[in-house]
Amino acid sequence: MSEKTPSKFQQAITGEWHGLPSVFDADGSHTGFNKVNRASVFEGDRTTYWMETDFQNSGPLRNRFDTAGARFEFGVIDSDQDRVYCGPDFMGSGRPYGLLVDSNYYSPGWNTDLRTVNLILPEHGLQVYSSQLFEADTLVAVFNGLYVVTQDHETNPETQKFVENFLEDEQKNAKKPFILPVKNQGQWTGTLDVHNGDQEKIGTTDIVIDYTPTSLREANVTVTMTGAIERTFSYKRSRTDSVHTFEGPDVFGNGRAYGRYLWSTQHFYGEAFKLKSRDTLIDDKFSLCSVWQFYQSNKEVYTTFGVLDWQEGENVLNAQYVKK
Repeated sequence: MSEKTPSKFQQAITGEWHGLPSVFDADGSHTGFNKVNRASVFEGDRTTYWMETDFQNSGPLRNRFDTAGARFEFGVIDSDQDRVYCGPDFMGSGRPYGLLVDSNYYSPGWNTDLRTVNLILPEHGLQVYSSQLFEADTLVAVFNGLYVVTQDHETNPETQKFVENFLEDEQKNAKKPFILPVKNQGQWTGTLDVHNGDQEKIGTTDIVIDYTPTSLREANVTVTMTGAIERTFSYKRSRTDSVHTFEGPDVFGNGRAYGRYLWSTQHFYGEAFKLKSRDTLIDDKFSLCSVWQFYQSNKEVYTTFGVLDWQEGENVLNAQYVKK
């Protein structure tokens, strides 16, 4: 019998991951943190996922999600097609797309159904994590944040200091809202991996997003995609507090931000085609980590992901004057 090998995603997440995910209530208010160490350990004939948490929070969400220091552990049926979570702490499955896994599972301890998206960014040394927690279809909380991975955290003081500094930065950055450049026009550019509805990588698509503010809360946007996906679409976007709207002419929809993360749905005008996205500001340079999932007739056709870099242009909202 041939020796079982770990899935591509399991190989990508080897090591111990360290993060300080933020905890948001359903309205988007930041209520605290959940310090996490976790790992998915492949042991030949089985895979075990463990997670240690320290819920640093107050109010009703702490009463719901604090586990009094109990260590989460659950078995995983690992494959490139599905990662099946066998309990007792989480039951459900994850759908891998290379370095991305999109999971849906149930937590009996939290009494919530979770939609979790994890994307590994090897070139940045990061994992971009989020969980939306539901009672049926009702959102009750959101966890999100960045993680770094280590292989020698228990024994290496330098690694321990690196993690400590990273978590301090996360604590400072976690509360920042998802706000795009307010006065400067510019472009986001980058290349996204593209997987089809069968989870097969079919290539990449090059992205150019032309962005021009028209007021402190509004901007005109044109997105050009070339490669495995060929599309160009434009819209006016606006923001009121944490709610973002997309107002045509080519796409219409809305989104809500939870800290640095924005979830949105955009419907293409005159087509049975839509985009569901999770965009994350991963640094102070407006770099976007984007996960875009496209649907045709409500069926998933493309899942795309990667990092888009911001190139700043001129200030288009300079001081105004009245001549007398």
